[in-house]
Amino acid sequence: MRAFLGILGTLLILAAGYFGMYRGWRNRQSRQADLAPLPAVPADDTRGVEGVYVATTSAGDWMDRIAVHELGVRSTADLAVSADGLIFHRQGAADVFIPVDHLTGVRTDRGIAGKVTAEKSGLVVVTWTHDGRDLDTGFRPRRKADTAALTASISTLIGAP
Repeated sequence: MRAFLGILGTLLILAAGYFGMYRGWRNRQSRQADLAPLPAVPADDTRGVEGVYVATTSAGDWMDRIAVHELGVRSTADLAVSADGLIFHRQGAADVFIPVDHLTGVRTDRGIAGKVTAEKSGLVVVTWTHDGRDLDTGFRPRRKADTAALTASISTLIGAP
């Protein structure tokens, strides 16, 4: 009987924890509900650099994950760079398109939205504007060698030095 009560207590604590996380995510979504829908993804089957779409956060606040429009959903993806902008082709979540005129910067970083890498430049972080808000989107290339080339191609696209 004592073991049963211990197991039941543990399950209740776990359920309460998951319920708290669910409520926190829903509250975050309601606070961010005023963010306009994302631009439509152009018909482009070009595949780019394979990796992981980590998340989108408020620019400068690497822990303020954007929960609306599936921008906070981590997923396997590839990042295609084209003259129109960036397209994150994501598995299990909606694709994300960032038009070239919304891009304001690119850098490498160690972490974003709870994802921290061992190397200082493990993530490619793209800064962009949408609906009057500055946002950062993190992408971790599968191969470390792709990081510098990807950062350089995005810099060239936006005209950054």
